[in-house]
Amino acid sequence: MTRSGEPTWSSVSSSPDRPPWAADVQWTKANVLNPDEYLQHLQGADAVVHSMGILLEADYKGVLQGKESPFSGLSRAFSATKAGSQNPLARRPGEELRPQEKDGQLTYELMNRDSAILLAKEASANSVPTFVYISAAAGAPVLPKRYITTKREAESTIASSFPSMRSVFIRAPFMWDASRSFTVPLAAATGVASLVNSAVGGRLTWLMGAGGTKPLKADLVGDAVVEAVEGGEAKGPVEVPEIEALATKAWRRNML
Repeated sequence: MTRSGEPTWSSVSSSPDRPPWAADVQWTKANVLNPDEYLQHLQGADAVVHSMGILLEADYKGVLQGKESPFSGLSRAFSATKAGSQNPLARRPGEELRPQEKDGQLTYELMNRDSAILLAKEASANSVPTFVYISAAAGAPVLPKRYITTKREAESTIASSFPSMRSVFIRAPFMWDASRSFTVPLAAATGVASLVNSAVGGRLTWLMGAGGTKPLKADLVGDAVVEAVEGGEAKGPVEVPEIEALATKAWRRNML
């Protein structure tokens, strides 16, 4: 399920051609903030995976693109808190969650936290046994603190509000793939930083955040998610070493 259904492949990969595996996917267009558009797809589902979110908010992007003054843009981006949506746990039937910022901005609170809580709530109500949330290993010095705090708030709320559902929080590091060429040099730089951090016993993690954590290929994280769902043992936060272990299990399973 995505906001546009099957993607325009040139915008998400290095080729405009549809990859072979896409034929096995039932693509559905829906707004995650409006459950009425996708409730029928939750019925009988074995698992639900929430993989959306934002890395930068609009005001931060505006500064980087020169569309907004550095002072006003960064002061908004690094503010202590912003509005998300209405309380997703108190959503009424038929109600669509909407941005509560005056300008309708898509904030970390809305995209990284409230959308996940809402989806988990609907999954639990439809007796979906497993919910996977693609979280993050840590924040980063260049990102507002709210990027990671909203993800941790989503984890905490989902775990405490829906105890009968097995919730798995994949705390992924920076993810890269050769099909998205701009991620390769970033992964290389992050890899070097992680080696430095590892050499000093992780004592630079407080400074580097996710920048001091080993990057992983996106396919590897995807394999780990599938193994977490099918294996039935993973629960709660799954850190980077556990992600790698799950991916290894998936590789061994496929080799048999």
